Amino acid sequence: MNIDRRFAAAALAALIAAGCAPTDATFGNAVRHTMAAQVVDPDPQYENPVPTTEGAKGAAAVERYRTDKVKQPDTIRTTDTEAGTPQ
Repeated sequence: MNIDRRFAAAALAALIAAGCAPTDATFGNAVRHTMAAQVVDPDPQYENPVPTTEGAKGAAAVERYRTDKVKQPDTIRTTDTEAGTPQ
């Protein structure tokens, strides 16, 4: 009988707590606005098509890696060290 009272009290507390929930009409608008800003165009059309990936190219790259014949990448300078030096 004691368990029935505890169950009834828990159910009553849940009903009271449910009545205290906020019912603001704008609740969740920030999330919806952010999601809409991130999904500007779900089906974009590009002038140049996106290059496709091919399994043969990937397999060739793995084989070069395994045989230690990796192609060296081009050198790219990302920082101009001469611009920051005092004259």
